[in-house]
Amino acid sequence: MRASLDGSLAAFAGAGFTMLEGVFDVEEINSLASRLSATLEERTEPSVLRSRGRTYGSRNLLETFPEAIGLLNCPSLSQFAMAVLGQNAGLVRVLYFDKPPDRSWSLPWHKDRTIAVKRNDLASERFRKPTTKAGVPHVEAPTSLLERMLTLRIHLDPMNQENGPLHVIPGSHREDNKEPEQSLELRAGIGDVLAMRPLLSHSSTMSRPGTTAHRRVIHMELVSDVDLSGGYEWYSFIPLAFA
Repeated sequence: MRASLDGSLAAFAGAGFTMLEGVFDVEEINSLASRLSATLEERTEPSVLRSRGRTYGSRNLLETFPEAIGLLNCPSLSQFAMAVLGQNAGLVRVLYFDKPPDRSWSLPWHKDRTIAVKRNDLASERFRKPTTKAGVPHVEAPTSLLERMLTLRIHLDPMNQENGPLHVIPGSHREDNKEPEQSLELRAGIGDVLAMRPLLSHSSTMSRPGTTAHRRVIHMELVSDVDLSGGYEWYSFIPLAFA
């Protein structure tokens, strides 16, 4: 990781995101992406997302491609995560998505508020809007929990103007933020990792017409500790120290 840990943590604390550059080398990522693609093509469960015969994502990569957990063995990445979340942190969900050139899509401005749990039918004033995605129960989590979470987005392809990059509003993860809402378009190289708070406002645009570029991302969600309260439990929780 090219930037110092202290510098990355300071940027993250202020803006709610930071780009960790050069965490993984290109050959390592290309090899991983090849194995991931081959594995998902063979899987048939509903968590593997397909459109017109093309695989473009997986809602539960912990089950469909558990090798992805090993990415957290990277010392610079685990050190950053533990510095943000503490020694009791754990991995709770891993997603994969691709924005292929012939199946492009966009997302409006939003914050990530949904978490995967073992059951979502328990009475609660904290966990709301139960849904089921690919057979996995989900709920909308309270702000107090989302503030204890961290998202790591590992880029398997460059992210640029061609392939519908992510836009963010710096500082929008803080409820007390009163700064003007000025968005920023992000760039990333292969092997870069975007660290962001789930409550950071973000969106993405369509890929440019005629582009041949994919935008593949492994999306990891981590939390500071296992406790959810009220009888709720994470669908998965892998202690970061053992990931």
